[in-house]
Amino acid sequence: MQLPYYMWYETAHALLGPARAMADTTKWIYQNPVNPLGKTTFGRAVAAACELFERSTRRYGKPAFDLPTTSVNGVRVAVTERVVWEKNFCRLVHFDRAIDRTRVQQPKLLIVAPMSGHYATLLRGTVENFLPTHEVFITDWIDARLVPLSDGGFDLDDYIDYVIEMCRLLGPDVHVLAVCQPSVPVLAAVARMEDEGDPCAPYSMTLMGGPIDTRRSPTEVNKVAEKRGLEWFRRHCIVKVPLPNPGFMRSVYPGFLQLSGFMAMNIDRHISAHGEMFNHLVDGDGDSAEKHREFYDEYMAVMDLTAEFYLQTVETVFVKHLMPKGEMMHRDKPVDLKAVRRVALMTVEGERDDISGVGQTEAAQDLCVNIPNDMRVHWVQPRVGHYGVFNGSRFRADIAPRICDFIANSTMQGRLRERPAAASRKGSSSVVPMTAAGRRSAARKPAKD
Repeated sequence: MQLPYYMWYETAHALLGPARAMADTTKWIYQNPVNPLGKTTFGRAVAAACELFERSTRRYGKPAFDLPTTSVNGVRVAVTERVVWEKNFCRLVHFDRAIDRTRVQQPKLLIVAPMSGHYATLLRGTVENFLPTHEVFITDWIDARLVPLSDGGFDLDDYIDYVIEMCRLLGPDVHVLAVCQPSVPVLAAVARMEDEGDPCAPYSMTLMGGPIDTRRSPTEVNKVAEKRGLEWFRRHCIVKVPLPNPGFMRSVYPGFLQLSGFMAMNIDRHISAHGEMFNHLVDGDGDSAEKHREFYDEYMAVMDLTAEFYLQTVETVFVKHLMPKGEMMHRDKPVDLKAVRRVALMTVEGERDDISGVGQTEAAQDLCVNIPNDMRVHWVQPRVGHYGVFNGSRFRADIAPRICDFIANSTMQGRLRERPAAASRKGSSSVVPMTAAGRRSAARKPAKD
């Protein structure tokens, strides 16, 4: 039986509309420079309370990437977002930089953003970091409540199909980077392409904080999924999209429900963060308050997932562990990870990741047994959690440079791969060893805290 969570949510949001408007008006009155009370502690406290109420009860829209420029070889250039491929549930966005590509040739990087409740803009910092050195593309997943029921469904098999189509569009010289949830479909897509001898298989794939084998270092999220089973999620998490949304009557896992789960995992931290923002506003610390706004504008913006995709992912990844068992299927064909031979593999984990435990992503290294050792890199980043794997200061200082080095080495290997005749004359495989730096990176063990 479908529970009317969504209808209650929409009703509550509508009923709170007048209260939000009143809070916003009161805040404006107390922040008006002509109001003498606005300069008092009382006035600032009233304005701060009104802002926190309004922000806590609003519906957050999809954020913008807001990356108008970047620096390429020390020169500041304009960046334009351009959709280069589109289907019902996804757009492929290219960050087109105003550069002369006949003189500046850089690797193509396809970033597959997670389809797990938040928008692709959650990876704004990831994109920003790679823009100076790579031709960046990113999957911009579409909120399921905005897709009419007549446009059909979207499940895990469709997700894998999308990744394969994008790799074929961008050509064989692309590198794929998957953050968290897409690690499984990206690895499956590469395996299917390799199994079929697809010439457009990417040069490399980088899997970051992904649930390849959730039996390793299981987190609370993993334990709950395995304990409750698929039917529990079907009964308690799947609802119909209500009017007036374009996706009316589509079965979805609503983003607000997932957000509630995320916040419940660290509720003390969120309460503390909002208390600190209140104090910053009262003290007039605008910079600290703005950092809070920026984080929660992104964190609170959520999207719905189709029920079929969510349930198939729960069953495949978290309940039955089909990929590590070698039992995963795609369109009735086996996902054979032993078929992956030509695509270099890098896995990245966070030492304090409470979503994908240490070892879950590294499992891909053990499953892809036929990738040569000099085409592998594994890195565990000390002192970072799940978010720090793909964003923040340690990502910029430690993780991103290693990914860039890995991509550079994989590009050299991939170019030789495109010349099989030359390799056959040497009587060897169509790959070459990584540079000495690459081998050292691959062999390096995680640093201790």
